[in-house]
Amino acid sequence: MRIEQDSMGTLEVPEEALYGAQTQRAINNFPVSHTAMPTAFVHAVARIKLAAARSNFQLGLLDEQRARAIETAATSVIDGHHNDQFPIDVFQTGSGTSTNMNVNEVLATLASREGIEVTPNDHVNMGQSSNDVIPTAIHLSAAVAVTQTLRPALVALQATIDRRAGELKHVVKTGRTHLMDAMPLRMDQELGAWSSQVGQSIERIDSALERLCRLAQGGTAVGTGINAPEGFAELMARDLSQQTGLSFIPNDSLFASLASQDAAVELSGQLKGLACVVMKIANDLRWMNSGPLAGLGEIELEALQPGSSIMPGKVNPVIPESAAQAAAQVIGLDTAITVAGQSGNFQLNVMLPLIASNLLTSITLMSNTALLLGERAIATFKVRDGNLQGPLARNPILVTALNSAIGYNAAAAIAKKAYQAGRPIIDVAEEETELDRATLERLLDPAVLTRGGVPQ
Repeated sequence: MRIEQDSMGTLEVPEEALYGAQTQRAINNFPVSHTAMPTAFVHAVARIKLAAARSNFQLGLLDEQRARAIETAATSVIDGHHNDQFPIDVFQTGSGTSTNMNVNEVLATLASREGIEVTPNDHVNMGQSSNDVIPTAIHLSAAVAVTQTLRPALVALQATIDRRAGELKHVVKTGRTHLMDAMPLRMDQELGAWSSQVGQSIERIDSALERLCRLAQGGTAVGTGINAPEGFAELMARDLSQQTGLSFIPNDSLFASLASQDAAVELSGQLKGLACVVMKIANDLRWMNSGPLAGLGEIELEALQPGSSIMPGKVNPVIPESAAQAAAQVIGLDTAITVAGQSGNFQLNVMLPLIASNLLTSITLMSNTALLLGERAIATFKVRDGNLQGPLARNPILVTALNSAIGYNAAAAIAKKAYQAGRPIIDVAEEETELDRATLERLLDPAVLTRGGVPQ
């Protein structure tokens, strides 16, 4: 151990640690979940420190040697070389000050190895406050994660669904409402609904991303920008844009950026909406795969692992089950983010670490789930055509197509008789109406009925 000092006094810090006293105090104070802040978030804070060093140098406030040393240190952290140096628990001080200082201390230590003294507060944190750094890091890390991982995963999922829909456009099956037999539809129509849901989720997330790219940086302690030089906010946004390829700008109200987390709550809500889409698709797959003998058995999902420790030969729909659990978790995390989002008192929200952790966790869960659902469930399932055609021919709801020809009541009587006798609708309709077989075959053709309109 070694002795470190801060404004509150001295304490012991592990000899090999790159951090200092303030980080160690946070480690001692918050043994809550034993879950550290997400690495992506820490890297976002390091990006902010990199941008700050460059901006302060451009403004003539930081000498070139220190600026370059901080830049080198920050780049090393961003590249993942020191991930073990950021151990502070998610459930820490609500402003995230502990994580801000953790990064400041690590960068100061690394930068000082360049042969010049670099201090955490005066140099690495120059022109900044935890109160604008942490909200900025929430937006920055989430925007990068959405752009680099979530959106590509959703685009890939939609492409897989569209490809399978094209392959299965000839497959006609029984539709279901209330889990009960309904009018027929084609499998490409069923999968097309999934594709539309995913596509609209992408649209909603893209819209939320616009607000996420408005940053708090430059507001410092309460939003006034005290100790941040003129032009600092704009330089920071420009540098972060160059680092990431995204288009960041200062928020139109830095006071709002510190006091609220509305954009994060909005994105979380869209992730919750996406989770509902994932849950719906996962449950459809589970029902369609159910059986294989006693259930619907419409499709056969790829067998990925044994399904039971006691029942030999059992195979379960493990990917849809995993997806449903991930979706449920995201819905729960959104509730916590919603509570945290309204926890702004006057000039500062004080549940920022929770928002950061939950938001990034939700993005990760949905990104990985979208890829798995597409690649290991939708892309590989097989259609059990025989199980589709038998129930389709006996489906009494096909009689709906006769409504315009014989009336609702007469059609209902035919449906009841066919269902009770277990006979095809067309046979009973031929006995009970004056319509000839050719007409009935035309009116009751399931493939024709999937096109909509009034049967002719």
